[in-house]
Amino acid sequence: MLYLTNVKHVLCFQRVALLVASDIDALCACKILQALFHCDQVQYTLVPVTGWQDLGTAFLEHKEQFRYFVLINCGANVDLLEMLQPDDDSVFFICDTHRPVDVVNVYNETQIKLLIKQDDDLGVPPYDDIFRDEDDEEGGDSGNESDEGSEPHEGEVREILFDYEQYEYHGTSASMMFFELAWVLTKDTKDMLCMKYVTDIATMQRHVSRHNHRNEDEENSLSIDCMRISFEYDLRLTLYQHWSLYESICNSCYTSCNFKLWTLNGQKKLQEFLADMGLPLKQVRQKFNSMDMSIKENLRDVIEESSNKYGLKDIRIQTFGVHFGFKNRFLASDMVHATAALLESTEKDESDSDNFIKALDSLSRSNLERLHSGIELAKRKLMAIQQTVASCICTNLILSQGPFLYCYLMEGTPDVKLFSKPIALTLLCKYLLKAFVHSTRNKRCKLLPLIMAAPKDVEKGTVIVVGIPPESETSDKKNFFGRAFEKAAESTSSRTLHDNFDTSIIELKTDDRSKFLDALITLLS
Repeated sequence: MLYLTNVKHVLCFQRVALLVASDIDALCACKILQALFHCDQVQYTLVPVTGWQDLGTAFLEHKEQFRYFVLINCGANVDLLEMLQPDDDSVFFICDTHRPVDVVNVYNETQIKLLIKQDDDLGVPPYDDIFRDEDDEEGGDSGNESDEGSEPHEGEVREILFDYEQYEYHGTSASMMFFELAWVLTKDTKDMLCMKYVTDIATMQRHVSRHNHRNEDEENSLSIDCMRISFEYDLRLTLYQHWSLYESICNSCYTSCNFKLWTLNGQKKLQEFLADMGLPLKQVRQKFNSMDMSIKENLRDVIEESSNKYGLKDIRIQTFGVHFGFKNRFLASDMVHATAALLESTEKDESDSDNFIKALDSLSRSNLERLHSGIELAKRKLMAIQQTVASCICTNLILSQGPFLYCYLMEGTPDVKLFSKPIALTLLCKYLLKAFVHSTRNKRCKLLPLIMAAPKDVEKGTVIVVGIPPESETSDKKNFFGRAFEKAAESTSSRTLHDNFDTSIIELKTDDRSKFLDALITLLS
């Protein structure tokens, strides 16, 4: 393994192939690493990869030209050498948030270099427990005795590995890893900090204070082109500064679920809430930027006061804001929603690589137009999610299947094409589960995980399936669906494609849906 403290030589290669997964954290990490490569004049080729098949193809296309490969948010949770079959001189530097890390990758000292923090506990079983060498079992034993002892050992190994690999979860974010690397190399900048704050708010405050202190005496600190990052408490209302307050309240998961806006009572409660704030409807329904300054100045306090009366105790959250000059201000969540919308855009028939490059561009302060276009796409996506959630709950599409809840979006559902993408479907899945927990009276159902399926490719007859853990207060959510999906597909010979880097997201033949679900119910009961 390669720890952060001794990683400086990673940037000294002559040429590097940079293979980056299609997720927000990977995009931000890629942006930071590109800046580091630029500083050290490292030549690289950037290749976006959407899944394991893409990764395999990208490696085959580039293995002749490159010896060094940097993998961001992909490659850690499979035996990479077994999968890619590289030459002996190929070296892979892997910075991947997916856990658990495959044990072969952890204990390979030559070709696999895992970039991890020194204090990260991977929970990997000891080497001797898994790779016990049969030659070590000499000690006067006869060959026959050694053979007899090997079967119980294999059973032990399977059990150890099952316990280790049972749950999927996420470790330290890749963008944080590369920002810390830049910091160690004294090459960190505010732009890099902005990349990190998009994905990792919790550990940011000291870095923000350091950078703000460093620049506070600069003459251009108030110039039109300057960039300022601030740690602050803000409203838990999605994109409200780029929308109308009314639309933001209606389409934010927190307020929509608490008010139960899919019901008539919920709509009535919202109107009462707006009246309690004493804000004119004309102001609430127009764009935030166009609201009277006198209203905007006290808006957070007014909303917080009324929210407490209506049970919205957590309407304010800790976050970061980035200011570009005087005009443009974005919260961390704004940038996440905008970038995700660009990454999975279905507006035009563009390739995944085109969308990746557009999303990457939106993270540059020189390309604010792209970011604003992402925000417009994000608004449309959030409205589609809100409408789909309301429809699913009002038509009782969420079924209790025993050990889990299940919801299937039929072909012909409005905006169903949008939910053929993994990030969008996962967001819908989380929103729907939270809404269902708020609306159901069944206490048992509130503790169940949710599986959701949506049409993926009508011509091929496939659906995309996502499984998420139960709605809970803890942020440490381990997901057991990855291993369960594998077992269910295996036991029923269901035609599945486990191509996503998140094992809890798969593609399934529509015709095999029933038997696959039956096997899952049996397996998890």
